[in-house]
Amino acid sequence: MSLIRIIAAIFLPPLGVFLTVGLGTAFWINILLTILGFIPGIVHAIWVIAKAD
Repeated sequence: MSLIRIIAAIFLPPLGVFLTVGLGTAFWINILLTILGFIPGIVHAIWVIAKAD
């Protein structure tokens, strides 16, 4: 896992997902999760980053 992507996922979850998968479905799901609750957005972003590596 890239340290930059993990740090981005903690402070701005959609950015971490975007750096990993681009503007795909996971990015839009993460936007929604971040709007609904910041913690679910972080968890999803870290999961997407870990799955990609």
